[in-house]
Formats: sequence, structure tokens, C-alpha cells
Amino acid sequence: MLSLLGLARKSLSRVAIAITALTVAACEPVSTTGAGGPAIDTNAAVPVALLVPSGSGQASDELLARSLQNAARLAIADLGNVKVDLRVYNTSGQPAQAAAMASKAVDEGAKIILGPVYAQEANAAGAAVASRGVNVLSFSNNGDIAGGNVFVLGPTFQNTADRLSRYAVRQGTTRIMVVHDSTTAGETGKTAIQRGVQRAGGSVVATSGYEFSQNGIVAAVPGIAETARSSNAQAMFLTADTAGALPMITQLLRDNNVSPEVTRFIGLTRWDIPAATLALPGVQGGWFALPDPGLYSQYQARYQTAYGEAPHPISGLAYDGIAAIGALVKQGQSDALTGRRLTQGSGFVGVNGIFRLLGDGTNERGLAVAQIRNNQVAVIDPAPRSFGGAGF
Repeated sequence: MLSLLGLARKSLSRVAIAITALTVAACEPVSTTGAGGPAIDTNAAVPVALLVPSGSGQASDELLARSLQNAARLAIADLGNVKVDLRVYNTSGQPAQAAAMASKAVDEGAKIILGPVYAQEANAAGAAVASRGVNVLSFSNNGDIAGGNVFVLGPTFQNTADRLSRYAVRQGTTRIMVVHDSTTAGETGKTAIQRGVQRAGGSVVATSGYEFSQNGIVAAVPGIAETARSSNAQAMFLTADTAGALPMITQLLRDNNVSPEVTRFIGLTRWDIPAATLALPGVQGGWFALPDPGLYSQYQARYQTAYGEAPHPISGLAYDGIAAIGALVKQGQSDALTGRRLTQGSGFVGVNGIFRLLGDGTNERGLAVAQIRNNQVAVIDPAPRSFGGAGF
């Protein structure tokens, strides 16, 4: 038992830490309309502020900050005739510093803010500049902070739950059990899954939670397994992530005779980061969602060539943000960075695939559905390349 939990902890890389941290804080959204935005001169370089977590003293934050800057500059180089004046501000990963840097950036002429990373930071930055009509495209995936002048670029639980639920129901997997951590993130994930399954036309036949600890998981698994059997669940939709309970709970469920031939595992989080997760016996055959792997692999190769190192997984959001800004500025309208333009229905294309910002500050992304087979990722339903097609 100790070895399983040890694997869960030891397999947690800095990448996984950063990804998980985006979902932790639930803050109050900014109360402005988000429809406004400063007028810009599309014939001149547009001042864009990039808020990164440098200065926190954490090596993982420094790595992330560098990768976000590199990705943004790579995107700028791809904009052709559109000019962006990128200005980088360090937040130290702290809300108060993020608010101060957001205000400073607008004082110095920024027309839009890209970042920061963490939810509380983004909430604070948005509040600091809301009265000045400047929009914030944060790297968070926490929908609780979205709204007003704050948009989240990260893939949200709801977007992922919707995508996987639609695919499952199309495959005839309609009876779904939700298994969740008894944490803030787990409860948020549970709600997203319930909504996603209902929207897709499936049925949530049972819901089971577990205390987020080794003893809590061990104590809960026999009951969860029995509930899966008694409810005739065709799938378990799990909120667990690779940084926490996933390695342990999937193995214990299999040990308690939850057969993959009868009850499939579906994951709300990425199961391919870190890569060591793919070798876990308990996740074999499981489904999860990920950004368009074809486009993202091209980005990885270009980034590696340009900077001599692999990009941080979150860095693609900085590229996507610049790509969206560039696409809007290219249209030649002075209101390019207003909420109305940012939420155009046709959306944008970035290194993570197609995406669009919604009026409530959240986003919709075109995701692929993947399965873990023989310790490898196999795409079983490609990411859509346009809105309204398969996958939506």
C-alpha cells in the first residue's frame, strides 16, 4: 500500500505540480461586464503585458515563467505583419504582487494582460484593472474566477467533462458512476462530470467520494467497487489526478474486481503527465482528453529547436493567447481587444488546437479523446478542427 501512494507522490513532477495548482483556489469573479476594452491603433505595435510567476523563489515557477515568455515570443514571430510590444512583469506567484503588476502594466500603456498563472493571482489582477476596462487572459483553468474582465485560457473541468461524456454516450456507455476526491477540486470536478453526463444524454447512476489520504482511499475502495457493481455502471468517471490519488485508487479498484471489460475508467485530468503514469497497471484501457496532439507536437518540436529545451505543458497557453490577440488585431478594428471581439464565435487556432472564449469568461477547446493501451497513448477520437463539427 505504501508503495502505491509512494508512486503517486514520486511520479509527481514539477510539471504536474504546476498543472494541479491552477485548480486549487476558488475566488470571487470580477463584477464588471467584460464587454469593454481599450481602443487600439492596429497600425502600431500593440502593448501586451505578460504576467509570469518569476521571483517566487521556486525553481518550478522560474522554469514556468521562462517557458511562458519563450512561447509568447514564438507566437509573436508567427504573426507576420501584426506587431506586438510584449512587456513582461514578475508576480512572484502572489495575488498582491499580481494586482500591483497589473496596475503598473496598464499605467505603462498595456491594452490587454496575458496571465497570470494561478487562480488567486488572476482574480486579483482582474480586480485591479477592471475599472480601467482592460481584459485579462489568465492561464488558470479555474472557472470560478472567470467573468467580468477575467477570461481563463486553461482547459476547464467542464469542457473536459462535456467532451468525454459526449464521446462515451456515442459509444453506448450511458450508465456512468462519478468517483471523486473529497476536496475542493474533487467536488468541482464531480459537479462538472454530472453536468457533462446529463448534457450528453447519459445517466449518473451513482456517486462516491473518498477522503484524500492513503487510509481514506483504502477504506473507501471496497464500497466504491460494490456500488459500481450494484448500479451496473458501465464506466467510472474519476476526478483523481496523477499528482494525487490516481495511481493508488485505480490499482485498488482493479484489485477489488472492478473489471475493465465491465466498467471502464474515464479520467477528468491528463493521464499522460508525467509519462510514467502510462505504465501503471490500473490505468490501462482508460480514457482521458488532451489537446490536439498533432498541433501540439509541432509546437514542441519548434520550441525545442528555438530554445534548446522542451516547453512546459502550460506554456502553450501563452502561445494561444498571443495567437488570439494577433488574429483580432489583424482584422484592423480599434475595438479588437474588447470582450465582444474576444468572444467571437468562430474562435481561434493555437498550438493546443481550436478554442474560443465564452461570455462567462470560460472557454471551449477542441480536445482529442485518448486511451492508454500497452503503456502508450492512442488517440481514439481526434480533436475537432472547427466548431460545430464532430467532438462538439
